[in-house]
Amino acid sequence: MQAYFGVLFRTIFAILLLLLVAKILGKQTISNMTFLDFVTGITIGSVTANLAFNDKIQWSHVTLSLIVITITSILLSVISLRSRKMRSWISGSPTVLIEGGKILEDNMRKVRYTLDSLDQALREKGIFNLEEVEYAVLEDNGVVSILKKDKYQYVTKKDMKLRPNTQAFPVELILDGVLIEKNLENNGLTKEWLETQLRRKGKRISDVFYAVRGTQQQLIFDFYKDDIQKPTDKE
Repeated sequence: MQAYFGVLFRTIFAILLLLLVAKILGKQTISNMTFLDFVTGITIGSVTANLAFNDKIQWSHVTLSLIVITITSILLSVISLRSRKMRSWISGSPTVLIEGGKILEDNMRKVRYTLDSLDQALREKGIFNLEEVEYAVLEDNGVVSILKKDKYQYVTKKDMKLRPNTQAFPVELILDGVLIEKNLENNGLTKEWLETQLRRKGKRISDVFYAVRGTQQQLIFDFYKDDIQKPTDKE
């Protein structure tokens, strides 16, 4: 029984330690991962996993190892920021896969990127016809960026010479049924104002699951009772 409790506590400690390291390294490590972020993440995961179930490993050794990994990763990040040449080696560099609508076979072979992978990446961007693509670039994080040919690009308000609307950052007012009073206060809004808006719909704050003021200052509500007679179930 004592061994089970030991694994339990070591696992909890490993998770908390991993969370702390991730917070120190920043959001980049868990978002658009470069070579450095990938290696760092794999190494940290391996070390903390060993801490969780290998009782022969001392806590202090694992902690020291994670500290060294974290400091090394930060130093390499600083070096890559200051040196373009080192940044290319540490984090990698983008590779052009399509230029002028033509597939660059040599570049594809260089990064071992298959036509199937390219087709999939294009479909994920909503492109099913290769003729629509002017440029395709494989980024450091493995994501393919696409520039469509001019005739296939979407028309914007600027193209149509329409007057643009002023947009604001969305503000969440109610989340999971809980009123976010700080957001109301920071944006010059009050609980009474929100209650007035809800009364016009015959609702109260307790009826709201989610409420947000959108980019056009419009109020968007989602209520607990959606009045959907036969909800779709995709399971």
